[in-house]
Amino acid sequence: MSTSTRFLRLLSLLQTHRYWSGDELAQRLDVSLRTVRRDIDRLRDLGYPVQADRGVGGGYQLASGTALPPLVLDDEEAVALVVALQSTVHGGSSALAEAALRAMGKVVPVLPARLRKRAQALTASTVPLNSQSCTADPVDPTVLVALAQACRDHERIAFEYKDAKGAATSRRVEPLQLVNVGNRYYLVAFDLDRDDWRSFRVDRAQNPSPRALRFTPRPVPGGDAAGFVRAALRGSGQQEMSARIHAISEKLEPLIGRWFQIKQIDANSCLVRTENMDLRWAAFGLAMSEARISDVQPQELSALLDSWSSNLAYQNPS
Repeated sequence: MSTSTRFLRLLSLLQTHRYWSGDELAQRLDVSLRTVRRDIDRLRDLGYPVQADRGVGGGYQLASGTALPPLVLDDEEAVALVVALQSTVHGGSSALAEAALRAMGKVVPVLPARLRKRAQALTASTVPLNSQSCTADPVDPTVLVALAQACRDHERIAFEYKDAKGAATSRRVEPLQLVNVGNRYYLVAFDLDRDDWRSFRVDRAQNPSPRALRFTPRPVPGGDAAGFVRAALRGSGQQEMSARIHAISEKLEPLIGRWFQIKQIDANSCLVRTENMDLRWAAFGLAMSEARISDVQPQELSALLDSWSSNLAYQNPS
């Protein structure tokens, strides 16, 4: 076992938060007790708060610290972390999803290529129970992270892109913002070759290549990236769905704010809107509001809700 491998193995053992005697650690690592003590000192120098209790029953333990030192993960833990973060990006609350995306931006770039491929394969082959958050076209985490970082750093980026008909093109853009609509992410960016604004489905982008060229962000048409995406979706034939929910926006935001645009229209009700081709997904989202619903559009969505309501109506067998 090399020195670096042994050091990482020691830290992994200590992170289980149980006491290890020096002899146990030496046996696990196949080294002398003196080497264990030297490696423990090295961990402390790096900022890891390793406690040492002497006497019978004593040993070493990694204590909780006031600051987070650099994390050390083995291959399986790294892959699990990326998959979990990506699940949160797609299925968590808005604030949690944004935090998960920032965390991915720190973790994914330092993963070896083989681990990134494993994480991508596992994500693509796993269907979450909350299926309204899943999509048949999973996003490559490396692509999502690269685009997010380019938006953050105001850095030009190039990527390969396939449109709805499968035609492949190369794009050079000045990225502005990522927008989550329903179960997909869209990149709002100024297309340098077309000299115009565009929105790109992130799951259709491949091989992102940052250009290391900074730019000053241009004003997006309408002044709102989310509004620009919504307008583009309507123009592409996606049907707008809306409903009146008899509840206040403060209650609805944590329940369905990730999937619907919410506007308070009076003291006791809100107008909610979304664009999505899947009526069942929209119906499920409305049901998640846990409130009375009226004025549903289009008619097909209203009929689906009526059907669900009839089928799910509880009847006492007595």
